[in-house]
Amino acid sequence: MLLRERQKEFVQKNIAALMTHGNTLGVAPTGAGKTICLSAVIGELIKHTPNLKVCVLAHRDELTYQNESKFKLVNPTISTSILDSRTKSWDGQVTFAMVQTLSRENNLKTMPKLDLLVIDEAHHITAESYISILNQATSMNSRVKIFGVTATPARGDKSSLGKVFNNCGDQIKLGELILSGHLVRPKTWIIDTGNTQEKLQALKVKATGDYSDQEMASILDTEPLNSEVVRHWREKAGDRKTVVFCSNSIHARNVVSAYKSAGVKTGLVTCDTSFLERESVLEALKCDKIQVIVNVAVLTEGWDFPPISCVVLLRSSSYKPTMIQMIGRGLRTIDPSIYPNTVKHDCVVLDFGISSILHGSLEQSIDLNNKNEGFRLCPSCKKQIAKGITECPLCGADLNLEYVKSEHLKAKRIIENFAMAEIDLLKRSNFSWTDLRKKNKAMIAAGFNSWCCVFEKDNAWLAVGGSKRDEDTSNIPTKIVYKGGKLEAIAAANDFLYCFEDEDTARKTASWRNLLPSEAQKHYLPANFKKDPSMNRGDAAAIIAYSLRAEPKLKQIGVI
Repeated sequence: MLLRERQKEFVQKNIAALMTHGNTLGVAPTGAGKTICLSAVIGELIKHTPNLKVCVLAHRDELTYQNESKFKLVNPTISTSILDSRTKSWDGQVTFAMVQTLSRENNLKTMPKLDLLVIDEAHHITAESYISILNQATSMNSRVKIFGVTATPARGDKSSLGKVFNNCGDQIKLGELILSGHLVRPKTWIIDTGNTQEKLQALKVKATGDYSDQEMASILDTEPLNSEVVRHWREKAGDRKTVVFCSNSIHARNVVSAYKSAGVKTGLVTCDTSFLERESVLEALKCDKIQVIVNVAVLTEGWDFPPISCVVLLRSSSYKPTMIQMIGRGLRTIDPSIYPNTVKHDCVVLDFGISSILHGSLEQSIDLNNKNEGFRLCPSCKKQIAKGITECPLCGADLNLEYVKSEHLKAKRIIENFAMAEIDLLKRSNFSWTDLRKKNKAMIAAGFNSWCCVFEKDNAWLAVGGSKRDEDTSNIPTKIVYKGGKLEAIAAANDFLYCFEDEDTARKTASWRNLLPSEAQKHYLPANFKKDPSMNRGDAAAIIAYSLRAEPKLKQIGVI
């Protein structure tokens, strides 16, 4: 399996930080392939130290098994074992453990001497259960290395992660993933009805560091405003699956009433909702029985439903990570094998509070030219962090000291960056993409084992991949990989090829590619390409793969 170039960089930087400090935190949000990256870090370290004993911690059963499954994709020859409530084994070189199980005293006593302890969802690391495991690991080996990965580093106490980690090895930002096509683009509207923004900006931050939910609700929960929320939503996102974030339970119920009064099928989940009722509402959303789901602090973290393409913010937070978590619920791209009838180009964000004003909309943070090379000291906690980030992952300090003065220039930069992103993505791909000279703007890339074609159809871009060999022997089925925006389709196509090719088959710079087509290739080339003087051997190979393999399969599954 191949890693994306940004994933390789993330792995290399975190390994370097681990070697220097003995611990490091890596930050990688939704869409970055966090588990793939932590698996690659472990694999690279084992290459250099074959007898390395490793434990990977997670806080939920499904994460434990998911992490092991993805680890085997990256490191198929390294042995693994599971330690949870049902199975308790340290037999594998890498053991995937559930925190709640391992932290029990009788299980901690069985822990062998570890060389590397990896913490998934590392923002939980200051919890007592994690600390007991850390203490046991360090008591048995004072030189044990600690590697944490998380999508949401900052916590309410601001400095909690810095109690364990003295540096941040690397941070992949949402803007990078949007520009690489691995998340969809947010389109943000900041909506002020009356003087709500003025009232919200006058609110005082509590001793806990955030706003009072009750005080926010007193401003945002009014009948005229709730009706205006529905009106703006109908106008800008009325056909989209939507998640709404409210300030408190009373506010949420009133918003649900406003949607239902307008004839919109709406569900509600809060902290007071029972587990069974919550599962019923979420299932209703999946089955199209409701279109809008309203919640209070339930769906902010750990919930993903990719068809969500509108996020309504009816609460504000002084913490930027909370805003990013909420908006992130709508940024997932669509897997057409799971959601065949859903096409998603972007995510509409309707901000009725002041989160986007306080922290800057996500679009404003997108910058292709933002370098993230080397390290700097955080001026607040004085610990080492990656360059090119605007918020310290260890203490939450705001590091963005320079702001663009002109809103016009911001908008212009965003448009230019998205125009550049497609070119940049093709340039950074490990594969060479060949134009098929089709009216529907088609291109193809191929390795030794697989191919993937990207083309436009019915106002959407499709990525379709398959095998260069007979499918009954290759185990690579022909499938629609993506359907939506062009940038996301190219990214999904690259990821498809990465799954079935290796470094040797992906070298688009290989010298043979620039040679003239061979006599055998000339024989198989379609007639309209045979006399093309610019044709080289690499393009000829891709075009032949299209005419002999891809095109018949595309017709067979009915996409052309």
